[in-house]
Amino acid sequence: MDIQVVYNTPHEIPLGVPIAIYFYLTGLSAGSFVVSVISVIGGKKEFKPLGRIGAVAAPILLMLAPLFLIVDLAQPMRFWHLFVFMNPQSPITYGSFLLTAYPINGLIYAWFLFRGDQKLAKLFGILGIPLAVCTHGYTGFILALGKGRALWSTALMPTLFIVSAMVSGIGLMIVLASLRWRYFSKKVDPEARAMDRELIIRLGKILGACAIFDLFLIGNDILVLLTSKTEELAVAHLILSGRFAPLFVGVEIILGGLLPAFLVFFPATSKRVRYNFLASCLTLVGILAMRIVVVIAGQSIPLH
Repeated sequence: MDIQVVYNTPHEIPLGVPIAIYFYLTGLSAGSFVVSVISVIGGKKEFKPLGRIGAVAAPILLMLAPLFLIVDLAQPMRFWHLFVFMNPQSPITYGSFLLTAYPINGLIYAWFLFRGDQKLAKLFGILGIPLAVCTHGYTGFILALGKGRALWSTALMPTLFIVSAMVSGIGLMIVLASLRWRYFSKKVDPEARAMDRELIIRLGKILGACAIFDLFLIGNDILVLLTSKTEELAVAHLILSGRFAPLFVGVEIILGGLLPAFLVFFPATSKRVRYNFLASCLTLVGILAMRIVVVIAGQSIPLH
């Protein structure tokens, strides 16, 4: 007697949108912290507002980020197991301690910065830069270790996460600096207001350069996927012409990458605060789309 056995194996996506938001918030925090420290170390008067803005934003964002990580856990109340049952071979173990050390360092940095102790603020700022970079970079490293996931398994992933973090961090600084310039600096002298405006314009140029470099890395990754076979080619078609194409091509590449770069470099728009503000908002949306595409689309091709 012939017997036919049919297996119905469901395709599960273990990592959801909360993980993408977690990645997004850690990137925002890392990028804004680095911008803040660079502004403080530079010592120029016009960069002083950025130092204070980033010093406040970075630890707040990073304290919010683990909440999304805990929500995604199947057993949220067991998050403390990461600190007790350590695995030296797992990057998640080191990431757990980074998520603790980095915000503590950030709060100490902010404390000394607002107290006016520039020497100690610079010290903790310099110490915090590798913590910030590692805290966000390790998330890309974790995805790169997913050898069965074609979109994740690339040596570019940690670098791509760090560069995109700088894009989003600078974008956030421009948004906050623009709001400060628009609503909270009308009573200051015209010279200081002009300096703030010039600062926003200069940050816009840096944002555009980082966005172009980010697009360059994404382009390299896509080319490798397109010249590969099976799963790699399948995931390339999924994000370029499949159900993730609107989010990847439309939001991440065009709205969040090409259009902001155009706005901050085109002469008619580059010297206007409103257009730099718009470009920054678009990059923030684009990087969020990038995180969602990487996390969700990276799991959408069934493992064989």
